[in-house]
Amino acid sequence: MKKQLFIFVFLLLILPLKAQLQLSPDSRISILTSYPSDEEVFTLYGHTAIRISDPAQKIDYVFNYGIFDFQTPNFIYRFTKGETDYMLGVVDFRSYFIEYQMRGSKVVEQVLNMNQEEKEKLWQALIINYEPQNRKYRYNFFFDNCSTRPRDLVEKSIDGKIIYENKKTDHTFRDLISYCTRNNSWYTFGCDLALGSPTDRIATVREEMFLPLYLVSAFESAHVNTQQGDKRKLVSSSTVLIEESVAQRKTDVWLTPMFAGIVVCLLVLTITFFEIKKKTYFRATDIILFFIAGLAGSLLFFLSFISTHPATYPNWSLLWLHPLHLIGMGLFSVKKWKIAAYYYHFINFAALTLLLIGWNLIPQQFNPAFIPLVLTLWIRSGFGVYRKIKY
Repeated sequence: MKKQLFIFVFLLLILPLKAQLQLSPDSRISILTSYPSDEEVFTLYGHTAIRISDPAQKIDYVFNYGIFDFQTPNFIYRFTKGETDYMLGVVDFRSYFIEYQMRGSKVVEQVLNMNQEEKEKLWQALIINYEPQNRKYRYNFFFDNCSTRPRDLVEKSIDGKIIYENKKTDHTFRDLISYCTRNNSWYTFGCDLALGSPTDRIATVREEMFLPLYLVSAFESAHVNTQQGDKRKLVSSSTVLIEESVAQRKTDVWLTPMFAGIVVCLLVLTITFFEIKKKTYFRATDIILFFIAGLAGSLLFFLSFISTHPATYPNWSLLWLHPLHLIGMGLFSVKKWKIAAYYYHFINFAALTLLLIGWNLIPQQFNPAFIPLVLTLWIRSGFGVYRKIKY
């Protein structure tokens, strides 16, 4: 940490001096793409940075739009609400290289085919973006992140228009995320629960570039149409700087959301069967179950109606997981409210029945692991209706 702080302060002091220098003809600007790894949640999607290399001016810096601080006050709340501020950071290339070498992530460098004027324009744009008043930006996972910012800067610096390969795409945003989290079914489950129907829209070629691996692929096949009518490749050369040296974590086999959901569903089914056979009622079962469902529903409600995330509303998971379950839990807790509890169970049972019947008609892709959890609530509400009729 002390070393990183020293580098940060050093660059903070030296960059304004370097900004007064023009890049030499031997300078190079390249895109560094770090491939995904399973080390942390934020490394599952890969990373993009810009390298400015000019030996004549003793410049070899990496500009990184993916800096955030867990110590920021109310970080979790602001992240959940969609008000996370990321910032542009700068580090010398050697430190960047060592960090990813130690992590074992594959890193690819794409040298951009830019003329001197374009390189100078991008260099000065980075310096301006690094000024204290410009350094921070409001992060958006899909549309404004560490991958889209470098792309936008390159596009603005090019004297002409970048033409990307017009390939047909049928990936939704959810498909793209699920592929990144494929080695951790719980991450996939969480994303599917939190993200609403906008995530099931087909992403355009340009929108796919929010993921670094799609950006590196798009840049590799792109070309530039200049204002003078010339045509050139956007990338002059590609080099693998670091080979992957850490094996990706294997996909979960047993401890998956589906397995956990089935266990919970079978446990609740067993308890319910015993209650029916003995003509009894374990009130705590409903209290615990609907309390957990109500808390999870409250989080979904917050993400859908209060947060500013662009892909969390509408979320059709609110049909089965919503804050009203907390009211139901309160009704189940008091014996004298059993009539109101019956009506709650009746309405919930009918709603979940319709949901299960129309599962494939809902305009949102549900995670298959939702099914045993929905069935669990359905069983308990069905038993609530049965008790009123039979007992």
